[in-house]
Parts: sequence; C-alpha cells; structure tokens
Amino acid sequence: MKEKAPLGARIMLRDTLDWESLTDDQVIAARRKVNRIRSSRAARIITGLPDRRAGIEERTIALPGRRLKLRVHRPKNAGPRLPLILSFHGGGFIVGVPAQNDWLNSHLAAHCPAVVVSVDYRLAPEHPLPEPIEDGYDTLARILEDPAGWGVDPAAVAVLGESAGGTLAALVALRAREDGPPLHAQVLAYPGTDWPDTMADYPSIAANAGNPGFSLSEWRGGTEYGGAVAPLRVGFRRRGDPAGDRRRRGSGAAAGGRRAGPRLGHPGRRRSARDRRPGAAPAGLLRLPGRPPAARWTR
Repeated sequence: MKEKAPLGARIMLRDTLDWESLTDDQVIAARRKVNRIRSSRAARIITGLPDRRAGIEERTIALPGRRLKLRVHRPKNAGPRLPLILSFHGGGFIVGVPAQNDWLNSHLAAHCPAVVVSVDYRLAPEHPLPEPIEDGYDTLARILEDPAGWGVDPAAVAVLGESAGGTLAALVALRAREDGPPLHAQVLAYPGTDWPDTMADYPSIAANAGNPGFSLSEWRGGTEYGGAVAPLRVGFRRRGDPAGDRRRRGSGAAAGGRRAGPRLGHPGRRRSARDRRPGAAPAGLLRLPGRPPAARWTR
C-alpha cells in the first residue's frame, strides 16, 4: 500500500498537466509557472529551510556561447580548501531550478563540509539533451581551472543528482571518465537511467505514477528530448568511478536504478548501492525532508 504524502506536499507538487500533448511554447509557459512555485519562499514550508550554517551565493560563469547561473552553498567559517559537490536538480529535463534543492545542498555544505555548486543547466525543449550534459561538464571543468578561486580541492570532487539530475550526474561522470577530470564519487538519487518504451510497465512506476514529485507525463515528455542519451544506453565502462546510488521503492526509478547499480564502478573501488525499502515516498523525497514519514531518514 502506498503511503500518502502530506496534504501540503500534495498541493505544492501537484502536477495535472499532460506534458506530452503540449506544444513547445506551452511547455515553456508551464515551466515558468512551475519554477516560480519551486523557487518561492512559500515552497520552503514543504521543502525545508536552508541550513543557516551555510551561505548561499548566486554566481554566473561564462562558457563557450552561453552564460550559466550557479547557486553556490558554502559553509560559514570553513577553511579555504573544501571538497566540491556539483549538484543537479530534478525536473524531467523540462522544469526545475537549483533553489528547489536548497535544503539538501545547504545541509550537505554545512555537514560535509563542502562547497556545493548547483547548476542551472539549460532545459528542453529549447535545449534538449545532450546540451544539459555539456552544461554540467563544462561547469565542472571551468571550476577546476581555478580551484583556489572557488576554494575547492580538485582531488575531492563528486557529482550529485536527483531524478533527472541523477541522470545528468551519471552522464557527466561518464564524460569525465573519458576526458577527465577524475571524480572521487557520484551520488545518484532515484535517477532515470533508461527510458525504454516499456518503462511504464515497471512495477515501481506503475504503482507510484501520480505521487507528488513523480509525474509520468512529465517524465515521458522530457524523454522525448533525449531518451537515447540515457546512461544505460551510453554504457558504463568497467573502469570507472565509485558510485553511491540512493534509490527508493516509491520513486518510480527504482527498477532502472537496480539495473544500473551493478554497472557502476569496478573491482577494487568502493561502490555503494542502497535501496531503502520500508514504506514508500515521492520521487522528490530529497526536496521533502521528513515528509512523508517514510522520508524522515533523509534528515
């Protein structure tokens, strides 16, 4: 039996749009509305307050042919050389903003401690995959061109993502495996690792489609802009980076995550693939700390 999310979460994350039937212009208009809600102060009632021990700074970097905004979480009173965590928000590649993960990223920054940089990567339909992958990889490379200026340790770098952001984190890690820089870890929370035509037949997806934070229509709409670039289709090499894969039974991405987990990393390198089973939780559980009760372990 599915655990019902609290009323506030259901209202805040309710998604009744038929994303698959929308035109490109309609997707863009709908995204503006969704992102206004996700980045609002009112949303923090549901998504949680940022950790006050970490400051939040908006920065912009210049990349070839474009400029990207970054949301930087840095612990207060920390040393000048900290690990770097490059973070990617979820949203099916068509919606989402870095601010929606302020609770997660600020707590990581304060507790690790680390500098957590959330990438405001470009979204479809204007910028389908692989353009967001290029945004993530180019941002990583640009930061590590000046580690002292960013106050990060280039030998302690991780990528992190939830939902579609987990897909991007995995794809950026694959690119880094090919071209550098070396990564210390990747952490994938309920990632989308493949989008076959039979995706909706996965029991975890069929059982949880419609949960707050998991819109099957949004997912299908997003995969139209780059499903062929899914990590399982790109392929993982045996030599590679250690990976931590956080999957939830209620996430709708559990089945694909289980398929990808054994293919992450290689013998001799630490790999952790954890599947939290008790209860069920929305796919956006990292944006819902402690809500519903099954997600309380996120705290």
